[in-house]
Parts: sequence; structure tokens; C-alpha cells
Amino acid sequence: MNQRKIEALLSDLFEQWSGKDPSLILPLAPSGSDRIYYRLKEGDTSAIGAYNPGEKENKAFVSFSKHFKAKDLPVPEIFLENLDQKVYLQEDLGFTTLYSYLLQKGDYFPDYLINIYKKVVRQLARLQISGAEGLDFDLCFPREAFDKQSMLWDFNYFKYYFLKPARADFDEEALENDFHTLSEYLLQTDTNFFMFRDFQTRNIMIKNGDPYFIDYQGGRRGALQYDLASLLYQAKANIPPDIRIELLEYYLDAVEELISIDRKSFTEYYYGYVLMRCVQVLGAYGFRGLYERKEHFLSSIPFALRNVKWIFENINLSVDIPELKKALQYLIESKKFEPFDKIKASSSLLTVTINSFSYKRGGIPPDNSGNEGGFVFDCRFIHNPGRYEPYKKLTGRDEAVINFLKHHSQMGGFLNNVFRIVDQAVEDYIDRSFTHLMINFGCTGGQHRSVYAADALTKHLKEKYGVKIKLAHIEQEKKNWEN
Repeated sequence: MNQRKIEALLSDLFEQWSGKDPSLILPLAPSGSDRIYYRLKEGDTSAIGAYNPGEKENKAFVSFSKHFKAKDLPVPEIFLENLDQKVYLQEDLGFTTLYSYLLQKGDYFPDYLINIYKKVVRQLARLQISGAEGLDFDLCFPREAFDKQSMLWDFNYFKYYFLKPARADFDEEALENDFHTLSEYLLQTDTNFFMFRDFQTRNIMIKNGDPYFIDYQGGRRGALQYDLASLLYQAKANIPPDIRIELLEYYLDAVEELISIDRKSFTEYYYGYVLMRCVQVLGAYGFRGLYERKEHFLSSIPFALRNVKWIFENINLSVDIPELKKALQYLIESKKFEPFDKIKASSSLLTVTINSFSYKRGGIPPDNSGNEGGFVFDCRFIHNPGRYEPYKKLTGRDEAVINFLKHHSQMGGFLNNVFRIVDQAVEDYIDRSFTHLMINFGCTGGQHRSVYAADALTKHLKEKYGVKIKLAHIEQEKKNWEN
């Protein structure tokens, strides 16, 4: 379904619900799925509109949301839906995710963040236990439970999208036997709860200091341990071990307020599920990173492997899986996924000059370094937000334009390719002590696409290498950013 049709359907839902036409329909940053989200607003009234081509996912999410809301669990209210057209309208929980707190924390894990996590795990226990009572698990997609078949799917995803592309050394038959052994072990614990399935910080909104959960349409019947493992061992969250243990104990206290459990037995299975989750995310990172070459996922691989390393060094797992351990140990010791030495990069002689420019007005900027080289990337083939009235006076730094380019253009794939090309040059130039590299992004007016691309590359190079960068938005600086 095209963008205008989706926006028209969501606008109709908003009018039916609020009695008002929305004056703002803003595409939100994309998730890792085919779902498209918008913020619709008129005055002080706002809602989040969603379009999802997956009919079974929509039915599961809407039904689960209504069930959880009736139990006073922290999920968005469903205002109105038109599932025949694959759209629905839900409560606007604001702009802040728990992930955004992690981005601000630096190397230190502050007390306020620990307190937020404690609120999260307490509410997680309620969602898993109280939420499971009376829930129609027949709506779960793609399976009713996180059973052995589901686990084997994840293990094989890991084998084919991570181990094999990484050229890890393993005996395939022995590895398959370990997959079956670990699955059967994990299923010995109680699996009659609601399992969120992808319980990580991007799916946790923080509103007025309290957590709310979103994107649980993939939930199913399963063990309590899996979601806690997903949260506390999220790769880039990098939670210190002592804080992980503190949050585990706090979670168990919350669970014991609702049901009786054997804490020792729970914890033994918990670390098995931690390993299972680490393997699952490595499969996902392999597909998104090694296969699709998306930088965000590639950069997450070392963190996930460090989590596995910590488990092997600190936990005596109650299950014998020698071939899986050998394959993972190989990947850890090979260090093939360790990032480029950032200290070496940031202290190098290299300066990267990045420009956005207009082909129509100024043309390709000259290289005044004396090198007469570098890269010029033409963004004019990318879907142009400047063709649409709401975006004409905005730039590639405005949220609406950013989300348009993420949702409704080829910008993501284009930048993935740019990053791969530029990274090779940057690393080579650092190793050879070169002093300058120039990179230009051009579009028709130098206002939307080239601005966004130049900013995105700047952010990428700063985070990955810490090299010195000179950034200029030639057309926008001429106009003092007045459009």
C-alpha cells in the first residue's frame, strides 16, 4: 500500500476517534519490521497510527493490547482499528524509549537508570504472569508457544546466518545434537507464561518516569527467564555484571509476590536462556550485518560475543553442549569481529572533510587540500521529500524529513553501501598515515537528501573511528538554514 493511501486511512481513523482532522501526520523512525508508524496530532490531541501488512500480527497485537489493558498492565490503549485495511490507532506514549536513556549514560551505569530498570522488571513480571491469565494463545504468531521447534528455528538461523558466514569451525551433526540437547533442557522449566519474545529497550517507552511496553505482537507462551535474559543481556546495553545480578534478584522478588518459585532452579535455567538469547541475537546480527551489511548490527556483534564469553567464564551451565561451546569459543578467540582500534584512529593524522551540496546551484565542491580526490555520492536518485508541500521548508535535519527518508526512500540501503566504501578508505588512510579524505553528497537543492546523508556519515565515522571531521552544508549555510 502506498504512503498516501496509508495516511488517508489513518487520518480517517483519527477523525472517527477524536472528531478532528489531524493537522500533523508525521512518519516515525522505522522499526526492524514492515510496520510503519505515524504520529497524528490536532492541537493537544495525539495518537500513534500503525500500518502493518501482517494480518495475523495485527490481530494478535490488538487482541493482546485490549486484554492487557483490561488488567491494568502498562501497554498502549487501542483507540480504533480497521484490520481489513491493516491499520489501527493507539495511545501516544511520547518520544522517550529506555534505549534513549542508554545512549546518554556513557561508560557509567547511574543509579537513576538502575531504578528505571527495577520498575521495568517489576512490570515485566506482571505482564508475564497476570497477562497470561485468560490470554487467547491461539492468536500467537507464528506459533502458540516458544517450543522446541521455535528454538530449533532460532538455532538454525544462527548456524546459517552467523556461524557459516563467519567461517567458524564446527562439526554440523554434533552441533545439531547440541541444539536438541539445549532445547530439551530449557523446556524442562515452567513455560506457561506470556513470553514477550523481543523484550529489549527499544520496545520500552518511558512516560512520566514509568515504563510502558510496545511491539509484543510476536509474544507467545513460554518461560519467564527468556524475556529477562533478553533485557539484561541486550548487547549494547552493556549492563555491568553486579547490576545484572541485582536486577535478577529484584525481578525474582517481584515474581514471588505473584507466584511461588524455586529461586535456585529458576536461576540455573535463566543462564541457559541467556545463552539461548545470545545465540538468537547473533543469528539476527548475522543476517542484518553479515548478509545485509547493516553497520548497526555489525557493531553489535562484539558486545553479544562478550556476553557469551562472560557466561562461559562465570557460569557452570547444567547442560552439556560441547560443540556449540567450541564454535562460540572459536568466534570469541578469533577476534574477527572486534572493531577497528579507535584510539589509533582518533590519534591519527587523518581529517575527513564531508560536504553536502547542490548540483543545481554550486556543483561539486573543489578539493583545496591538494589531493584532488575523494568521493562524490549522487543522492538525486533517492525519493525526494522536497517534492511534497509539508517538507519544502524543512531540511535533512528535521525529524519529519529524517523519518520520510528512512521510511519512504532507498536512503538506508544507499548509506549502508556508502559506509562500506568509506570505511575501507578511512582504515587504509589511517594505516598509511594519510592526512586528508574528502567526501561530498549532492542532491538537487542541497537541502534534504544530501544534508541527511552527510550528517549520517559524520555520525557513523565519529562513533566508529573518532577521526577528525570537518562538516559543511554548503547551500544551507549560505542561506543561514532559512528555507
